[in-house]
Amino acid sequence: MPLSSLHEVLVELFREQPSLVVELLAEPFRLEVPAHEDVVLSSGELNQAVPRELRADAVIVLRAAGNRPVLGVVVEVQLSPSDDKWWTWPLYLICVRDRLKCPVVLLVVAPDAAMARWCAKPIYLGPPDWTFKPLVLGPDRVPVVTDPDLARQHLELTMLSAIAHSEHPRRDEIFKSLLAALDSADHDDADRYTDLVLVALPAAARAYLEDLMKAGTYEYKSDFARRYYHQGQTEGRAEGFTEGRAEGEVRALLAILNARGIPVSDAAHTRITSCTDLDQLDAWVRRAITAPTIQDLFND
Repeated sequence: MPLSSLHEVLVELFREQPSLVVELLAEPFRLEVPAHEDVVLSSGELNQAVPRELRADAVIVLRAAGNRPVLGVVVEVQLSPSDDKWWTWPLYLICVRDRLKCPVVLLVVAPDAAMARWCAKPIYLGPPDWTFKPLVLGPDRVPVVTDPDLARQHLELTMLSAIAHSEHPRRDEIFKSLLAALDSADHDDADRYTDLVLVALPAAARAYLEDLMKAGTYEYKSDFARRYYHQGQTEGRAEGFTEGRAEGEVRALLAILNARGIPVSDAAHTRITSCTDLDQLDAWVRRAITAPTIQDLFND
């Protein structure tokens, strides 16, 4: 799985459910979150105070009565080192603080433990001792969700748990809790989130989860899993699994294009949804991460 796919999936989690940052700030980091009435996604464009265009992965705003901002959270997903971040991350906070006129924090999501340590390095801004330290959500700070009831209440957090702990000794319990949470979600949400988590998982973990869903060995035997893989009584298991994989790739591809705001024409939509070649679909999914237009997606 390309790193860019994992990046897009993690960013999409926060865009889909901005209140996830409240759970993370209050629990793993034990920060005192200010009283607020709602949590909304704000523009990630951060070019108003600097001469070049900057864009954060997500900017989330906690608002009190009268839509008054009380906390801005800049979310950055970091999967590989980039020294440029030592300069741009402080700028992100300055721009958001100026725009919202309220306190701000930077939450960096780093699924790899080594990457989390790299992100946690203090950033020296200047004398006398002006130092900035990001909040870093590494695997050690992501809860290991193994309780199906808890998973049903916190779907996005459970998805983070499955992604961050895909090789955990209790992976079986983690994945079963994830399936329980997806089973209780709205059908459309369950399908979309299933696509996202399958795209984000490493190959071995993805195969394990797919086998769990395909074989029906988990306790919950959810409707969404049967719909996802189309394992009807009149179809062979192997044929149903292959068709389900193709449809899963199609949904993942459309989800990525939608998340990136790339328009999909009727003709392009038909071409994508009618494709059953898993290799071709996988190539399109990888290309969708960076393709600027739908035409570029199809250019071989």
